Amino acid sequence: MINSAMIMAAGLGTRMRPLTDDRPKPLVTVGGRALIDHALDRLVDAGVGKAVINLHYKAQMLRDHLDRRRDIEIHYSLESDALLGTGGGVARALPRFGGEAFFVLNSDSIWMEHGAPALPRMIKEWDATRMDGLLLLADRATALGYDGRGDFVKDAGGHLGRVPSGATSPFAYPGVQIIHPRLFADSPEGEFSTNLMWDRAIAAGRLYGTVLDGQWIHVGDPAARAEADALLAQA
Repeated sequence: MINSAMIMAAGLGTRMRPLTDDRPKPLVTVGGRALIDHALDRLVDAGVGKAVINLHYKAQMLRDHLDRRRDIEIHYSLESDALLGTGGGVARALPRFGGEAFFVLNSDSIWMEHGAPALPRMIKEWDATRMDGLLLLADRATALGYDGRGDFVKDAGGHLGRVPSGATSPFAYPGVQIIHPRLFADSPEGEFSTNLMWDRAIAAGRLYGTVLDGQWIHVGDPAARAEADALLAQA
């Protein structure tokens, strides 16, 4: 069982302006709910009991909003001194997970499920003896708000690798993973990207992926937010 999670919520939300002029990006609403509540709802439905949330921009506003939730235990990892990036933010919070594997979710990633719920399936597939990380992958062709060439390639055994230069992949990374703390062993100090840790796990054959049975909605800017609202209303 994976009982803990981290939600990445410390960013400045620059691409979401002007919607983030008066609020942090995790409090931008989509489908009538704040982005961060979409993430927490998924975790609660999967039986996760504790979430650690990193804070920086308009931190008190986010804390005031989250104080209303009683269905999950919430802790905070402050980055008031400086933003630490995707890797540095996780590294600072590691002591809160007691050496056990945990989810990491981006606060701007939501999805619709067509079949088996994603997070419980990831818990079932997680194998700490073989994996340092298990990433959720989304179908790039159906993803809303994503225009990249794909983020990873996956072999028949589930191992992940980087997309070769000039090539494309059918898989986009929607910002959802299970990681073991050893993924961050001997990590750099201060700000850095999780990509450094992923590359090391790829080289060791210990980074895996599983594909979302559904549609990923990347809410990266106001236009994508409007599209996401329309899609959720239609659904």
